[in-house]
Amino acid sequence: MGGTRRAVLISMAATALAAQDQQPRSPAPRLPNPNEEEDQKLPNGKSQKDAIAKEEHEAALRDTEELIAMAQQLKEELQKAGNYVVPVSSMKKTEEIEKLARRIRSRLKQ
Repeated sequence: MGGTRRAVLISMAATALAAQDQQPRSPAPRLPNPNEEEDQKLPNGKSQKDAIAKEEHEAALRDTEELIAMAQQLKEELQKAGNYVVPVSSMKKTEEIEKLARRIRSRLKQ
């Protein structure tokens, strides 16, 4: 008798699973992904993302040119100062160079 009960339970479970598979499933609604932004177009028809990227690249190039000039000025100041003297202006210039380098790095990470 125990085998009959087991057989009935197994057949009921199989029937329930088969009935569940036959029910149509509606697809889950697609939620908008906040990381997927639609690319906005500028009035001239170009991509806004491309325009921003180009502008950031040009700004990074300008900042890099400025960084090179500042580093060259620092080198000249230190050569004029001699071995045992570090001018205050040179210390300030190193801080400016450091800030500019950080700004370039953050711009390139974006």
